Amino acid sequence: MKIKLRSKKVSNGNESLYLEYYKGYTKTPEGKIKHNREFEFLNLYFKSKPKNPIEKVENKNTLAFANKILIQRQADINSGKYGIPSTLKLNVNFLEYFNSLITKRNFHRNWITTYKYLQDYCNSETTFKDIDEKFCEGFLEYLYHVITKMGNNLSKNTVYAYFSKFNACLNKAYKEKLILQNPIKFIESVKKQETRREYLTFDEIKSLAQTECTNDILKRAFLFSCLTGLRWSDINKLTWSDIQNFNGGYRIIFTQKKTKGIEYLDISNQAYDLLGTSESDNQRIFEGLNYSIFMNRLLRKWCEKAKINKYISYHTSRHTFAVLQLTLGTDIYTVSKLLGHRDLTSTQVYAKIVDEKKKEAINRIPEIKINFNK
Repeated sequence: MKIKLRSKKVSNGNESLYLEYYKGYTKTPEGKIKHNREFEFLNLYFKSKPKNPIEKVENKNTLAFANKILIQRQADINSGKYGIPSTLKLNVNFLEYFNSLITKRNFHRNWITTYKYLQDYCNSETTFKDIDEKFCEGFLEYLYHVITKMGNNLSKNTVYAYFSKFNACLNKAYKEKLILQNPIKFIESVKKQETRREYLTFDEIKSLAQTECTNDILKRAFLFSCLTGLRWSDINKLTWSDIQNFNGGYRIIFTQKKTKGIEYLDISNQAYDLLGTSESDNQRIFEGLNYSIFMNRLLRKWCEKAKINKYISYHTSRHTFAVLQLTLGTDIYTVSKLLGHRDLTSTQVYAKIVDEKKKEAINRIPEIKINFNK
């Protein structure tokens, strides 16, 4: 048996590396020669025309690794032993592996939804051996054509979110040596689209505070978020044991659900007053707060009652806090820390909103007619 390393053009100027096993030939009854070949695609890719030194080095490393596999395969055949296949575990069921990660992500909604779409896209027998560049491109194309219950396509940012979870899964599999390479690396990346972030002005917050809401817990929790910038997921799990007296004021010590980082957040007296009264340390402060369509409807009806004609969701409160702080002169680094952002990139979006508000303020000055002496 002869083994050769070969390549095949796929897309975006990439070539897929594979091994060709030549097992000789047979003759048909008609006398025609029929070659017996088998192929093993390595899920390794390289650029046909590298554009820079980095891509050239990556090509060199990829080819070196492919040749190492070629030598190992030949040695396995000669000795009758197998090395690389048993360590890579390419036959691990992909959907089962993805599902196992959902529990590690605390059943995050985006991970669960991504899993459902993957179930629709591929069959239950799919293994990591089947996950190549073509598979990844196909899943991305599938997401772009998904029709939601509302009859719409997924937004570009929603596609980005779900495809990112798929990418995270493959990165994890690569680290655990289930695959040789993450094939997503070789396809055109999905770019997140910057969207308008709705927020409330200070006058609108005062209006809400003075307007009756049919759900008192929702009202207190939303206004508390406007004054602290806390996410719904973190407010929802707050207990009285998380509230500490600190330097004559109050501080919340909690583990941020999204980043898993421990946060220390000082809150104002008026934010503290929204918490109500303590019954026990382990009691949830906003007992009965639920993230649901019904709760969002109550929130919007409350805003309508307050004469606020904006599309408001619970997360608007977090945007409101960020814009309010920057407008009042708090530096962007401090705002970033208050929001629990890992870097300033996420916070800079709010700085753009403040810049727009400054431009609007300048243009509010009425036109002045000026006569010049000639």
